[in-house]
Amino acid sequence: MEYALPIGIENFEEIITQNYYYVDKSLLIKELLDLKGKVNLFTRPRRFGKTLNLSMLRYFFEDSGDARKNETNRNLFDGLKIMDAGDIYTAQMGQYPVISLTLKSAKQPNFDSAFYQLKNEIAGEFSRHNFLLNSSELSESEKEKFRSIMDWKGSYDEYSGALQFLSKCLFKATGKKSVILIDEYDVPLESAYFGGYYEKMTDFIRSLFELGLKTNDELEFAVITGCLRISKESIFTGLNHLNIISVLNRQYSEHFGFTAEEVRKMMVYYHRENRFSDMQQWYDGYSFGDKDIYNPWSVISFMYDLKADIYAFPRAYWANTSSNEIVRKLIQNADQETKARIELLLAGKTMDIQIHEEVTYEDIDGNEEQLWNFLYFTGYLTKTGEWMEGRNIILRVVIPNEELKSVYDNIVLGWFKENIKKQDFRDLYQAMEDGNTEKMTSILTEQLMNTISFYDSAENFYHGFLAGILVQSRKYIVKSNRESGNGRSDLVVKSPSLRGRAFILELKISKHIDELEKDAKRALQQIYCRKYREDLHAEGYRRITCYGISFYRKDCEVAGDTE
Repeated sequence: MEYALPIGIENFEEIITQNYYYVDKSLLIKELLDLKGKVNLFTRPRRFGKTLNLSMLRYFFEDSGDARKNETNRNLFDGLKIMDAGDIYTAQMGQYPVISLTLKSAKQPNFDSAFYQLKNEIAGEFSRHNFLLNSSELSESEKEKFRSIMDWKGSYDEYSGALQFLSKCLFKATGKKSVILIDEYDVPLESAYFGGYYEKMTDFIRSLFELGLKTNDELEFAVITGCLRISKESIFTGLNHLNIISVLNRQYSEHFGFTAEEVRKMMVYYHRENRFSDMQQWYDGYSFGDKDIYNPWSVISFMYDLKADIYAFPRAYWANTSSNEIVRKLIQNADQETKARIELLLAGKTMDIQIHEEVTYEDIDGNEEQLWNFLYFTGYLTKTGEWMEGRNIILRVVIPNEELKSVYDNIVLGWFKENIKKQDFRDLYQAMEDGNTEKMTSILTEQLMNTISFYDSAENFYHGFLAGILVQSRKYIVKSNRESGNGRSDLVVKSPSLRGRAFILELKISKHIDELEKDAKRALQQIYCRKYREDLHAEGYRRITCYGISFYRKDCEVAGDTE
């Protein structure tokens, strides 16, 4: 029987027992035990396997208190690489109480709703350990507090101290220190920042972590995952034993995301290896430590489509899993220098940024350099090189692949459409009606200066740019790429009334700024040579104005003639 593809399956037991295809990441366990970090924070972009890896760790390390359940959990790892790593590692199976929390559901627009979700998650984990209520090692007051948290009746302070309290109860009942696993720790912080309650959420997460990870003698070790490495001062106060493993680190570099070998093996299994180049172009390009990594969510999603149709087109699967607020914020607030840097990236060029190892969401507003760091650590940029300048780490970064380019493109286009809706282009239409090409040139050049250009797909960009402006008129109908005469005119603008005006606009892209005037006249001549006006004549229009428009980066030239 062929393995199914695990779209959205993040539970390790379900993947193994329900015959899903699994890319073996079990050597993460070996490296974790070898490096012996006390509190380990893994930062990786979203949908890069963080949740599944934490689920795997729980099933490996957890002593459920039931010998048969422990044996069942052990069997989940049959045939995986960790079982061949040696007895020193397999001896750790089923040896610890495990506290497992995910904070990904706490992304509500206000603190009370987000705190409700956090209480729900904490209460659920207490319920999972409700066998402690039968332990003779716990006092009645401890059991009463336990019930209070489990039944949603605890105080704010009891929930902020829940990690410490639960590990204390587990130690008293079992004599073993706990492994604490926390997934997507920064989701509540991101939502709080955009929702306007960042300080409140920061205070709660800080207390939860400080009590559970710093002043906790019953902690064996902890693994935390998130997209960003939030500064110690804001969240991880006093955690001197915190080991932060970001996309810069060479340790653990191949355990989150897929390597080229893993992707090729999957494609061979499903007999789709002939589409490897598309997979590479669209979903490769991430550099974690010294490893070249593919986006696992997108790889699996594309494979799912390829199974059904070997000719399926690649799509931006990852783009649909988040709001992309960080990119949107960069583009909305961009000054001319920032726009120029974005344009370089969109053209496939690189840029250099200074890396700041620890950041806060509050840095987004006042520090553009920090915003580039956010884009890097969250997967919207990847490194192509790195070096030291003095005491600073400098990265050369680029947009990783076609999937991410489409994310930027769509956000830029969305921003442009929203921006031009707020403007009044009656002056442009008046200039078109008057045949005032100088005024048209001036207005269009001003708009080009204020927007972000896609120079690697120039014709499509300038066509969309001009069409987007022209459709703002309520007086005219705009037809794009309209079949006419012996060819295709770029844009036709016409009055609903045949007694009104009609315009034909033909576009050219110049190779040099000195060629703008010549190319504008060449575009105008093309309208006449290819008889683009014939269909408008046939419809009954008599007042037809033709314009040739040439573009070179942020400059344009308009040539016109009226019949």
